[in-house]
Amino acid sequence: MAQEFIINSSTIENKINQLLPSQGGSGAGIDFSASTMVIPIIDLTESAEGSGLREDLQTSLSLGSVTAFSVSSATSTLVNTTGYYRLLGTVRIISGGFGTFSLTDGITTKVIYTCGASATAGAGTINYDFNVFISAGESLTCASSNTNIIMHGTTRQLADVSGNLVNP
Repeated sequence: MAQEFIINSSTIENKINQLLPSQGGSGAGIDFSASTMVIPIIDLTESAEGSGLREDLQTSLSLGSVTAFSVSSATSTLVNTTGYYRLLGTVRIISGGFGTFSLTDGITTKVIYTCGASATAGAGTINYDFNVFISAGESLTCASSNTNIIMHGTTRQLADVSGNLVNP
C-alpha cells in the first residue's frame, strides 16, 4: 500500500508555481503531497514521438535563412539584431593583409576572429565556421584591410536573444 506525505516547503512550492502556473501558481497556497506509489506518465507531445526537428538539422542553412556577404578593402556591419548567429565562409588571401570579425557596442570593439598574411606570403584560403551572440546595442562587423583580403560568407540566426531556436 502506498504511503502519502505532505510537503511543506516554500522553496519547492515557489519553484512548482513558477514552472507550472496552471497548477495554482497565481492563486492561494496549495499543499503538495508525495506518494510512494509509482504512477506512469506518457508523453504524447511531438518531441516524444520523434517528429520534432533535431538540433543538428535546426542549424541547417536554407535559401530564406542565410544572408550572404563579401567584404574587401572595407568594414561592413553584418548583424545588428539581438540573438545567436552562425558565421560560415572563407577568407581569400591574395597577398599581404588581414581580415577580422569584431563585436562592438559603438564604444568598445573586440576582435573575435582574425586572419591574414605577410606581404611575402603566397595566396591561400582559410575556412571559418563559428557562432556569436549579439546583445542589445551590439553589432557584428567584418573588416578587410585591403583588396588582397576578401571575406566571403553567410550569417544565419540560430536563436533569438532568449534562446528560442529559429528554424531554417
